Amino acid sequence: MALSSSLLVPLHNTTNFPTSRRPTPLFLTRQGCTRAAITVQPSTESSTPKNLPIKKIPGDHGLPIIGPIRDRHDYFYNQGRDEFFKSRIQKYKSTVFKVNMPPGPFISSDPNVVVLLDGKSFPTLFDASKVEKKDVFTGTFSPSLDLTGGYRVLSYLDPSEPNHEKLKNLMFKLVSTTRHRVLPEFQSSFSELFDVLENELATNGKAKFNEANDQAAFNFLSRAWYGANPADSELGNSGPGIISKWVLFQLGPILTLGLPKLIEELTLHSFRLPFSLIKKDYHKLYNFFYTNSTDLLEEASKLGISRDEACHNLIFTTCFNSFGGMKIFFPNMIKQIGRAGVNLHRRLAEEIRSAVRSNGGKVTMAAMEQMSLLKSVVYESLRIEPPVPLQFGRAKKDLIIESHDAAYEVKKGEMLFGFQPFATKDPRIFERADEFIADRFIGEEGEEKLKYVVWSNGPENESPSVNNKQCAGKDFVVLVSRLLVVELFLRYDSFGIDVGVSPLGAKITVTSLKRATF
Repeated sequence: MALSSSLLVPLHNTTNFPTSRRPTPLFLTRQGCTRAAITVQPSTESSTPKNLPIKKIPGDHGLPIIGPIRDRHDYFYNQGRDEFFKSRIQKYKSTVFKVNMPPGPFISSDPNVVVLLDGKSFPTLFDASKVEKKDVFTGTFSPSLDLTGGYRVLSYLDPSEPNHEKLKNLMFKLVSTTRHRVLPEFQSSFSELFDVLENELATNGKAKFNEANDQAAFNFLSRAWYGANPADSELGNSGPGIISKWVLFQLGPILTLGLPKLIEELTLHSFRLPFSLIKKDYHKLYNFFYTNSTDLLEEASKLGISRDEACHNLIFTTCFNSFGGMKIFFPNMIKQIGRAGVNLHRRLAEEIRSAVRSNGGKVTMAAMEQMSLLKSVVYESLRIEPPVPLQFGRAKKDLIIESHDAAYEVKKGEMLFGFQPFATKDPRIFERADEFIADRFIGEEGEEKLKYVVWSNGPENESPSVNNKQCAGKDFVVLVSRLLVVELFLRYDSFGIDVGVSPLGAKITVTSLKRATF
């Protein structure tokens, strides 16, 4: 998310740290916790990989200032993000190359990166023995600390930093102590969403999914995690709008809003937007979370974290990682399922309703574990459009990184970058990799492929811990994504959509909802 990193978040990857236990896994069955990294002996790392030639990394960064601005214009305007990477793969005949990543001048002093775009090289970004994750959450720049109360929040910390373990344990605590509220509050909040969509459809003949989804997601997280209804507070229904502005101030340098090029260059990509413009709104968020986090703030004090720092971290985890993940991923998943058509809709409705009936007519964890198609659909959605597509890490030492076809030397201190959708749609790993295949992850062979689903900053068949940067709410995100599909097909046989684009993913307009008939 996210995530996330993640919802959301965002958003990121792994490192050696003194052994520490995390809370008991919740919600979903896990394979036991895999430690973040295995120390590799220098002699092994520096040796030539078998059968792979050592090659010089192709590409270049160009002249200072000119090269980064040229690449920024290609990335945002001349080519667009996907074509930016695709054209360079073709040019260099390599999925590993050098380029500049936005924003570049005058926000980022060093935009030079080594790009990893295949499923074999990309996991280097999760190996904490090889890469450092300090202040690389948003890439080659870091947003102003004013946006997070003056603190470097969890997403920007490397696991080697003392506060990382404390803050990640706090996030584990947030998720584990509120699990009893997740199912009922999700059903309540998203029933409200479906009511809104039905009313809009009846009035206008179409309904905007994204806006209703944003409100439902924020209401759900507030009610489930903090036991508070935003509508009863100073926030009212303004929470999603405030969060969207706050996120824009952090991610604006690496987004395009579709505005005229000159305006975006001067307002988003060359200079930081001043925090003073949203300071008052951010304080509303802070007051809401501080007022409704008494137990968690007390727990933070026991862990050695000030209440103020803990509150800013809870805001970031909830609003950036979790809400942000649901804001991006839910519309993308609805897009994939909607486009797949009525045959998939029927199969999902039959599986979901049958499992619920066999479990006393209630949506339970046991019932959802019986829904193999549902699980596969969610994993396939996370594979084909991961909510946090950009990952970064700085080489801790000289490395040799392997792609499918060659090996490359990376020097200590170089920034590594991976565009996840290319790695998770690697045709050397997945058949028909660009297609949404609903039952891709069903059965033993399908489940084996889950190690290549890495939306959470690590393989899907591994677990987050204080030793790595895998999303603390990994299983929570999978759970709520399944719940959305369950609630959708308990209520409807099928649905129709139109799909547009937004700066953060798909823009969904619902054109029909066919009520359940069986």
